[in-house]
Amino acid sequence: MLPLSVLIKPASGHCNMRCKYCFYADEISHRETPLHDVMDQDTQRLMIERIFDYADGPCTICFQGGEPTLAGLSYFRRFVEEAGRYNTKRLPVQYALQTNGLLVDEEWADFFAENHFLVGLSIDGPEEIHDRLRRDAKGEGTFKRVMKAARILEKHHVEYNVLTVVTAQTARHISKIYRYFMKNRLVYQQYMPCLDPLGTERGKLEFSLTPEAYLSCLKLLFDEWYRDRMNGEFVFIRDFENLAGILLGYQPERCGMSGHCVNQFVIESNGDVYPCDFYTLDPYCLGNLKESGFAELDAACETCGFVRESMKVETKCMDCEWYRICRGGCRRDRQGKELHEIGLNYFCETYRQFYSYAVPKMLELIRNIQN
Repeated sequence: MLPLSVLIKPASGHCNMRCKYCFYADEISHRETPLHDVMDQDTQRLMIERIFDYADGPCTICFQGGEPTLAGLSYFRRFVEEAGRYNTKRLPVQYALQTNGLLVDEEWADFFAENHFLVGLSIDGPEEIHDRLRRDAKGEGTFKRVMKAARILEKHHVEYNVLTVVTAQTARHISKIYRYFMKNRLVYQQYMPCLDPLGTERGKLEFSLTPEAYLSCLKLLFDEWYRDRMNGEFVFIRDFENLAGILLGYQPERCGMSGHCVNQFVIESNGDVYPCDFYTLDPYCLGNLKESGFAELDAACETCGFVRESMKVETKCMDCEWYRICRGGCRRDRQGKELHEIGLNYFCETYRQFYSYAVPKMLELIRNIQN
């Protein structure tokens, strides 16, 4: 029984925020049709039918955007109801949703809790850091509303983690951000390095993350996490947990650490399907669910070469002592100015120095926990 994972964008790229570094706003600006309407009921029903017709193992169904909650709570209530009807094989289903939190209220939280949604809440740290780049459509700060959403999720016992985009600004204040999260019981954390716009030279924008800044950030963050874990305090940072797993011989669950891409079945609101959230671009559109089933869409991914391109390994990587851990990194960080141009990871030296710094301490931590 093979697991199936799909990522659905029910509100396309529509969003009630205007984050300066938004990678999806940049991506869709490169498409012939940047935005689509909210997914209609017929497309939703067909998509659900095709998911459970194709799946023969555990299903992970994740909703992202733009901002997925703009599709309305009725969309999600209907989704769960229809999924229950079409899941005739009684396969295990795990729901997840990534949100900016602005629309999350008691009713949303009650729904998430009732249907066991894992929620990712985007927070970039304390107010003065968060509000610098994460403002709403009116240009107003969003921090207070996001933290209110966090408290509502806690009140309803919703499982959630925080997602922080590592920009030039957050990298400079990473220890302050980490301590703020810990003080506010935000112990499940993800940190995603900021992406520069497609086809541009990296490191040139206000928010751009340079390799030097990212190295300093990773070391400081690791030291904070390592100190707390050695002291027996629980905190989960996704990348560090994946690193520990790799050292123990497990496959990472985070795709950017696996060494090559897989077909993620990213579904836009009009039914178009793409292999990756970072590549919802016309050249990589695999087809539309209204015309093709998942088997055909998977075959189209093989034909277009998306996964095959990601398997290219640089000579410098093969000669590196950390290659079995790094595995080249995420394709988007290996992306050249042209779509099919895949080379050395932009953060190559960052990772080389970080693993040299962190792995001995990580092995010590593993021994400490095992004993």
